[in-house]
Amino acid sequence: MTPALALGVGATRIANVVPRGATRDAETAAGGGAARRRRRRPSVAMRASGASASSSSSSFAEPSPSPSSPSDPYPRLAVFDLDACFWNEEMYTLRHLVDASAEQVVGELGDSGLEGVVGARSGADVVIRIHPGAMRALQRFHAGEYPGMRIAAASSADTPLAVRIGRSALDVLEIFPGVTAREAFSIGWPAGFEGNLQIGRTPPLSSDKAATHFPILRRETGIAYDEMLFFDDCNWGDHCGAVARGCVEARSGEGPVVVRTPRGLGIDEWELGLERFRQRVEARAEGATRR
Repeated sequence: MTPALALGVGATRIANVVPRGATRDAETAAGGGAARRRRRRPSVAMRASGASASSSSSSFAEPSPSPSSPSDPYPRLAVFDLDACFWNEEMYTLRHLVDASAEQVVGELGDSGLEGVVGARSGADVVIRIHPGAMRALQRFHAGEYPGMRIAAASSADTPLAVRIGRSALDVLEIFPGVTAREAFSIGWPAGFEGNLQIGRTPPLSSDKAATHFPILRRETGIAYDEMLFFDDCNWGDHCGAVARGCVEARSGEGPVVVRTPRGLGIDEWELGLERFRQRVEARAEGATRR
């Protein structure tokens, strides 16, 4: 399958595309082909927005984008909890950073027909994998299928080590060959911006996402709460309920649309979130017409 077929019209160029069954130069198969040693590669070319995967931080001083509309029914910000939602593991249980130069698990990336890093190793025995719904979300976002949308993370990882492990996994896991999850999160933001990645609970963050993560996301991105879509497993507390109740726009009386993912973010949950947001947009337009 060619990159154009995998991504659709208008997609960003992908670096180092590897069709299924092919091998990459300077890589060696290991474990019967289940894992390969990754070579270092240049960063993928990002969208014309100028986004990059820089680890530095800067402020994103831009007016709030125009609200969603029936002709453009996508959230302006899709926000993902990471542990047990975006991916399978809980970072607080792990002890090892993901080593980008070590062997990683290679397989088919979603249903793209292309091979890439589907599993990031934390130590010898733990493999961090992106859940199917999160993979679909990032792949289609990268392909430009959700106009006006950007993505963010709101994760209350327990310890500084857990935060570092999570960030190291984002730097290795791929959504397309040569395109890491971290690079996908940078699409649409200025170079060096990290205000969309609120990960951890060290001050100014806390264990209460409604009190810290989301107010910071709103301030840093300029995107209103009622233009957000939030996914969280809610297995350790009802973050979705707290955010929906506690992060409300005065203009609308609404907070983020929320979807609970107790078994991880599946494709059905991702599509449900988009549908719920579309229904909100339609109800908003209908109310405006009546007035």
